[in-house]
Amino acid sequence: MATAVYGLVNGPEGNLVRYLQEIRKFPMLAPDEEYQLACRLRRDGDTGAAHRLVTSHLRLVAKIALGYRGYGLPLAEVISEGNVGLMQAVRRFDPERGFRLATYAMWWIRASIQEYILHSWSLVKMGTTAAQKKLFFNLRKMKGQLQVMEEGDLSPETVTVIATRLGVPEQDVVSMNRRMGCPDHSLNAPVRADAEGEWQDWLVDEGDDQETRLGDSQELGQRRELLGQALATLNERERDILTQRRLRETPVTLEDLSRHYGISRERVRQIEVRAFEKLSAFMRAGHAGAA
Repeated sequence: MATAVYGLVNGPEGNLVRYLQEIRKFPMLAPDEEYQLACRLRRDGDTGAAHRLVTSHLRLVAKIALGYRGYGLPLAEVISEGNVGLMQAVRRFDPERGFRLATYAMWWIRASIQEYILHSWSLVKMGTTAAQKKLFFNLRKMKGQLQVMEEGDLSPETVTVIATRLGVPEQDVVSMNRRMGCPDHSLNAPVRADAEGEWQDWLVDEGDDQETRLGDSQELGQRRELLGQALATLNERERDILTQRRLRETPVTLEDLSRHYGISRERVRQIEVRAFEKLSAFMRAGHAGAA
């Protein structure tokens, strides 16, 4: 019977009323009976005990799921996700801790439903931190309490009140309110019902076009080749000093190079300047010849 009931909630929305009627037929468990069933499941892996624990709490799932009707998602799917959370709770429930399964399971049920809503509400991830999730699920409630349910941006005063009460930055409140007020739209949707164009046709690529990227790549390759040729005109010491001083992300100090070559810092600087001048002259001549 339970399998058929699960099928009802996962079926067409019209079956939801029948599902809610069917789950009322499963009896509630007395504390002692619940304890014995949970012990059998935990000790022996008794699937029959797990079945009775789950079915006796399906009404709890439905009750919690009804509290999430305002997010525009099919209630049957919300209940199904809550049932997943219930089954996880039953599998992890430890009767020796001294509290009832319903007290433990409600947290798993809510977590499962909230994860489903967050993933289904928008293609863009809505909240990652605990504070952002709290903001998502409490913003509508707080707007109702403050009687500001109209569309559009919230007033600065309202933003401050909500941010203070929920302990989040004011910008997060503004951003979340805008995102919740603007559902996703497909870029493949037509601009007008009587037109063939789609919204994606109006998107402008801000990056460089293919010809520009190819030209830049070729020019960069030519400059690297020219640089290699220019460095080859320097003697070994000039090439090393210039590379260490001008071509490294973190240049080597004059003091380090003077110790390495056994010459003064001023002499190192002179070699560097002379090598750079020779390099620049070769590059200019080579660039002019290429042009």
